Amino acid sequence: MDSKRDYNAETKDTDGHKYAYGFDFDVMHPFMIKSFEPFFNKGNLLELGSFKGDFTRRFLPYFDDITCVEASDVAIEEARQKLGDKVKFVHSLFEKAALSKCYDNIVLTHVLEHLDDPVLVLKRVNEEWLSENGRFFLVCPNANAPSRQIAVKMGLINHNTAVTPSEVEHGHRRTYTLDTLERDAVAAGLKVVHRSGIFFKALANFQWDRLLKTDIISKEYMEGCYKFGQQYPDLCSSIFLMCEKG
Repeated sequence: MDSKRDYNAETKDTDGHKYAYGFDFDVMHPFMIKSFEPFFNKGNLLELGSFKGDFTRRFLPYFDDITCVEASDVAIEEARQKLGDKVKFVHSLFEKAALSKCYDNIVLTHVLEHLDDPVLVLKRVNEEWLSENGRFFLVCPNANAPSRQIAVKMGLINHNTAVTPSEVEHGHRRTYTLDTLERDAVAAGLKVVHRSGIFFKALANFQWDRLLKTDIISKEYMEGCYKFGQQYPDLCSSIFLMCEKG
């Protein structure tokens, strides 16, 4: 493992900022699956960065053969406790992972912004791990999300693509926009087939967590935010590219 980074420490909550919020688990995870589902291939799945298995569990109804590569051994142990032997876990950096086969579906969600060399990893996806007809599902937080742009206007962040001190503690190296995300995908040789956004978001994660405990936000409202986000991807919480082998 990379001695310069402590991947276990990066997954821990910090003062005033969680690594993952209820909004991520209860809102973003279901809507990411909803965005991916029309493009799923039959076959196996590789998840790059499984954290504690909460998102991984949502793939179980779709795939019988799931492999996860994760850099944090603490996260893997928690994921194993949740998922048992339903998933194969590989404790490795993506840059060093030795995988013996290709995959029909590869998922990389809210991870690319953490990587020291994102194009290198995307090249491995394209050249080594993606099957000939495979599909690659790439999702990153969006620098232009309204919640983030509002934070800039409030003086909390210097500019949309800034990496905040709390994000640095969680291992973030950059903040993507749709154009820079596609730039890196294309630089790696991937063919971008579909571009979209996932969930219009004008409030911060901690504000959403508070609202979700009330009856203010309905399922219909959340569905509206999801559909609105497809119309205006640059105003979404996350940006999404579906890619194929280049």
